[in-house]
Amino acid sequence: MTEMELLAIGMIGGFFGLLVIGIPVAISLAVSGLLFGYLGFGTSLFGLLPGRIHGVVTNYTLLALPLFIFMGVMLEKSRMAEDLIDVIGHAMGRLRGGMGLAIIIVGVLMGASSGIVGATVVTVGLLALGPLVRRGYDKGLACGTICASGTLGQIIPPSLVLILLADILGLSVGTLFAAAMVPGLMLAGILALYLLLLGYFRPDMAPAIPEAERDALGRRELLIKLVQVVLPPLVLIFAVLGSIVGGVAAPTEAASMGALGSLILALMGGRLTLRVLADVCKSTLLTSAMVFFILICAQPFGLAFRGLGGEHLVGYMFDFIPGGVTADLLFMMAVIFVLGFFLEWIEISYIALPLFLPVFVNSGVDMVWLSILVAMNLQTSFLTPPFGWALFFLKGVAPPEITTGDIYLGVIPFILLQVVALGLLFTFPEIATWLPKAIGW
Repeated sequence: MTEMELLAIGMIGGFFGLLVIGIPVAISLAVSGLLFGYLGFGTSLFGLLPGRIHGVVTNYTLLALPLFIFMGVMLEKSRMAEDLIDVIGHAMGRLRGGMGLAIIIVGVLMGASSGIVGATVVTVGLLALGPLVRRGYDKGLACGTICASGTLGQIIPPSLVLILLADILGLSVGTLFAAAMVPGLMLAGILALYLLLLGYFRPDMAPAIPEAERDALGRRELLIKLVQVVLPPLVLIFAVLGSIVGGVAAPTEAASMGALGSLILALMGGRLTLRVLADVCKSTLLTSAMVFFILICAQPFGLAFRGLGGEHLVGYMFDFIPGGVTADLLFMMAVIFVLGFFLEWIEISYIALPLFLPVFVNSGVDMVWLSILVAMNLQTSFLTPPFGWALFFLKGVAPPEITTGDIYLGVIPFILLQVVALGLLFTFPEIATWLPKAIGW
């Protein structure tokens, strides 16, 4: 092992050491990258950095990020989730487990409309957690259902995860959006089936809505409300995703349509005010700045790691794993899953994934399939204790009677269900690759 490779190992150790003592992730990335890069090849690192940073801030595809974030925040402020939960909840109320099923459907619609985990989990948690518990739902099941439904936006397009993975792997955003549709809906179907089976075999954990409450809203009125509440987000989803997948508009152009569409929905609902618009712009600015700051700070780390020979170290590591490409893929999936307990998806995407990527490019692995595998694995990181962000979001809005233990225990079955979905995707790559090939991407 050369001196440069030892510095690469030291850089990774330094990064995790800074994280342990509480330094923010972005600062840890920049400091460890700049320090060990300077030790390895002097000031030449600083001459290469401006070009790399310029590439991030001028990347046309990444311009879709703030636009999709704006769309998601605006839909949150327009209280679309509140209307969806109320109407779909009543429509599913006769089923045992039906209210939980309604939350999964809301998660799919919100995920396909905005793709922001925090907005979905907080909104649904505020609106549904208390009523679920009052209607007799098990506390852990209620918490797990809300957290799992909120993370669906990370695999169902338009997902921020997919946009960044497209940039990292050099793939078309439209291709990844098409590839993620079937796996995302499959995962939602698995979650829905689990809730229905639980309602059938354990009605004490997931009871139906009381009959008196169901009958308070007539069938005709319920049908009208379903059309009024569900149709607008479906039209927005079709306009945004259909234009990208169909090749009519670039991701950034479609994101602009989505932002405009969210403004129109808020206006039609009578909830668009100057104060709401100011809050949305502020939230969009803060979230976008956080994402781009991490991306910029990841550049010196990635540049230094490659310069110090880190890619060769990763290649040597995979050489010791028996079983060929399949074993290599399983190893990478396991590493990403474990990292998800401690790191956010952005750091995993920009630090861990580029380290492993050359191995699979050289092995001829389908990059589209690999991207969706990674995206579904990263989605699980939002649920895994102790640092799953969906857990933190829900705890912040949960009633006092809901403990952290209730939330942590409640998500365990849903983590296992996501692992099952990941296993199906791993075993049958056609789940991800069929749709892009069928539409000619």
